[in-house]
Amino acid sequence: MLEFRAASRYAKSLLSLAEEQGVLDEVNRDMLLFTKVCDENREFAMVLKNPIIKHDKKLNILEALFGKKMHKLSIAILTLSTKKNREAILPAIAKQFHIQYNVFKGIEDAVIKTSIPLTDSLRNEFENIVKSISGKKEVEMEEIIDETLIGGYILKVGDKQIDSSVSGKLKRIRKDITINKYIKGF
Repeated sequence: MLEFRAASRYAKSLLSLAEEQGVLDEVNRDMLLFTKVCDENREFAMVLKNPIIKHDKKLNILEALFGKKMHKLSIAILTLSTKKNREAILPAIAKQFHIQYNVFKGIEDAVIKTSIPLTDSLRNEFENIVKSISGKKEVEMEEIIDETLIGGYILKVGDKQIDSSVSGKLKRIRKDITINKYIKGF
């Protein structure tokens, strides 16, 4: 909980500074890059959280990896966090920044799970559904392929979920059958 609050505060400050300096989109791209590296490279994320590795060593790693790829403001937050011994929350800061960026820009986050990859026309249909549910003009949709759905889809928009999957329908039927008791005598 404390990590989330600290990350949220750092992200809010970074968002404010980036907006003030007119580099909001560049910093967002940098935070997405950082999140991607952390998600794809578990060892890198573990190095950031490892208390045995010295902070100056971690700072050198961050500068070597991102020094020439990121905006100077993004590098500044990495440096500041490391100097304050908060490098363990850098992945959370990057994720919180992107969430706050989307809120600031009026972009709705959605997750669509399907059993097969989406075509462009289906993707557009789902984006229109999300726009009508949220009332926002832009949508950022994460697509997940889950073969256990058998068919159909599960769409999550904010705290709403539309489950139109075959496996979801089978679960509801199973629940209805177990709840409804049969009448004796027929």
